[in-house]
Amino acid sequence: MMKVIRNDNRPIWQQLLDQAIHNITSGIWPPGELLIPSRELAHQVGVSRSTIQIVYEELLSRGYTVTSGRGGTRVSKWNQVTESTKEIITDGPIPPSLPLLNSAVDQLHDWFRGKEHREVDIDFSPHEPYLDGQFQKNWRQSLLHASAAMDLSSWAYGNPYGFTPLREQIQRYLSLERGIHIQTNQILLTSGAQHSIDLIAQSLLSDGDTVSVEDPGFPAAWMAMNYRRMNVAPVPVDEYGLVVERIHPQSKLIFVTPSHQCAVGVVMSEPRRQQLLHKAAQEQFWIIEDDYDSEFRYRGEPLPTLISQEPNNTLYLMSFSKMIAPGIRISAIVGSVEAIAQLARLQELTYRHLPIMDQLTLTHFIKNGHFMRHMRRVRNVYRRRHEVMRKAIMASGLGERFTLSGVETGLHMLLEAEESYDEETVTKLALQQGIRVYPLGPYCLESKRKGWVLGFAKVDEASIEQGIHRLAELIL
Repeated sequence: MMKVIRNDNRPIWQQLLDQAIHNITSGIWPPGELLIPSRELAHQVGVSRSTIQIVYEELLSRGYTVTSGRGGTRVSKWNQVTESTKEIITDGPIPPSLPLLNSAVDQLHDWFRGKEHREVDIDFSPHEPYLDGQFQKNWRQSLLHASAAMDLSSWAYGNPYGFTPLREQIQRYLSLERGIHIQTNQILLTSGAQHSIDLIAQSLLSDGDTVSVEDPGFPAAWMAMNYRRMNVAPVPVDEYGLVVERIHPQSKLIFVTPSHQCAVGVVMSEPRRQQLLHKAAQEQFWIIEDDYDSEFRYRGEPLPTLISQEPNNTLYLMSFSKMIAPGIRISAIVGSVEAIAQLARLQELTYRHLPIMDQLTLTHFIKNGHFMRHMRRVRNVYRRRHEVMRKAIMASGLGERFTLSGVETGLHMLLEAEESYDEETVTKLALQQGIRVYPLGPYCLESKRKGWVLGFAKVDEASIEQGIHRLAELIL
């Protein structure tokens, strides 16, 4: 017998429906049983007939009952399917084994945070920028403004290229600050460098194509392309940058960080740049120019970009995750109209577009001057910390024992050892002393170079000095 529970907050029809489903699933009402006519049941329970009709309609729509016109409504044979399914299937489908994916993710974690994930006193992370309360205050202001100003049309499906006003702001910034003069249809917004690289691999390359990458270099780039079944060919890096004559002859794409080489930190020399651009034009391969931290240069202005000299072959990557904060998952790919259109088509198919609130917030953040003020502020912070790091390395004696490079630009420098040096043991010893340093090994494919990639963006001046001198005590 069904009944209404007066102190139950659920609607009466919901109470009765739940009781009816329980009666069916527990076998109280067996398959084929004829349900009491709605008028009679309403009288028994003490509710309106319309309430019982709602319950019966829900049972029918969910498949618990069947109706045959004048034959009335009966309990369906749903449980026969359920019971047989229970006998056959005890567990869900087993996900396929993906050794390539699992291996790449493990490598990515080792590169990004090291093999041992423990709290430390001083973390010389090369991956994260400096953040302060002023940034958070300004970002919150932009978020609140964007939220208040947006209208209903903003919540519709957006442009796969990205929010047009944001691309206009990026266009203006690149023109004024980097000498890259383009149209907005040459800019595609993505959710980070790895997303950008994945789109390029899917849109502009085919399975089995050969791509050349710097070695040492940016692990996330070659891991993503390797997972997309590209043949990844390492190219050595020397004191002048990528060794262009060592590029694989069948390469369809070259990934390069010319303004501040990822890991080694050197600036690609002008002869090498011209050699690379000439080779790309002659052999018709793509160049991915990852310009991830060239805005932070300590000797003069940022260097000219490759795309400003060869716009047809080059795809230029910029990332607000590195320039502002990793939590801002907005990056941009800049390239020819045709290449960006191809990338946008894939974006529309697989990703649609970026979240609109993030794009609106960043647009306001740039348009109202917060971005440029933030860049000026952090440049001053980085300049001080860069100088303290450089001086501490020299004063501690590390500069005499090891080779220091990458000091002109960016947020990290390389302390390089001889190839026979045991960098892993030193890394573990430093970790035991509360200092996290980042060995060069995870940045390498075939290279045997050794050393440590030391970032200074998130470490204050006092901690830099303390950390470097404690590191020196361990290994000198």
